[in-house]
Amino acid sequence: MSQPTNDLSVMLNHRPAIMFLSILVSFLLSSSLCHCLQSDIDCLKSIKSTLEDPKGYFADWDFSNYTEGFICRFTGIECWHPEESRVLNIMLSDMGLKGRFPVGLKDCKSLTGLDLSRNQISGPIPSNISKIIGFVTTIDLSFNQLSGQIPQDLARCSLLNAIKLHNNQFSGRIPPELGLLGRVVTFSVADNSLTGPVPSFQNKTYLSYGNNAGLCGAPSLPQCKGEGVSMIAMSGFIAGAAAGGILSFAIAMYYCFPRKRKKIPMVIVGRGQCRTPEPQV
Repeated sequence: MSQPTNDLSVMLNHRPAIMFLSILVSFLLSSSLCHCLQSDIDCLKSIKSTLEDPKGYFADWDFSNYTEGFICRFTGIECWHPEESRVLNIMLSDMGLKGRFPVGLKDCKSLTGLDLSRNQISGPIPSNISKIIGFVTTIDLSFNQLSGQIPQDLARCSLLNAIKLHNNQFSGRIPPELGLLGRVVTFSVADNSLTGPVPSFQNKTYLSYGNNAGLCGAPSLPQCKGEGVSMIAMSGFIAGAAAGGILSFAIAMYYCFPRKRKKIPMVIVGRGQCRTPEPQV
């Protein structure tokens, strides 16, 4: 009959350990939640501090209400779930926003859609853009005042299926590596100051290149002088030819060079071909 008393005694003896484990688990769970929450909050705080908002669209971006999901009620913000502070899309089109491209977007780690079109955002796209919006599938920066070159690093955003950069002030060449983005179905760079050959995309893609006096290579554009094929196709051809040449050379060296154990005279009769002379009678 003393067994219940012993069990109770054991539980009381282990009570501090049980309480400690409960507190530890609760702390770890809350820390993980707060980290995810804080990351997206920092992202939106950076946007608000980077971009001027003369029309007051950010008035409801109030960061004092620190409850889960509160940022999902901000103007222009869509979350994966209304009660979960993970930003899915940032839709800030036609709000009169001014300033540079907000690099704080890197903290919106679950972002898939970015629309900053029809504002007054100026300056270049960051050269390390893939580290900022690496998982974005749609980017719309059209009708702004962005300038400089389209960064080659944009080709590392492998999930992109829509790239809209028209009506800006971009100059220089379009990185040919963009043609390697296998998901792209919309690519628009019309009304800029771009020059040189256009990329050769793998899929059927809606393309818009109009009003770029220096572009060439697309059906609706002049043929590139001295560049009958696209740069990507040419580079692939050169790489394949080089690999084939090296392989042929290696095979020829393997079969044609005499071995140390037994010397056998060989005669080269053609590229990559050898034969042993017939013995003389």
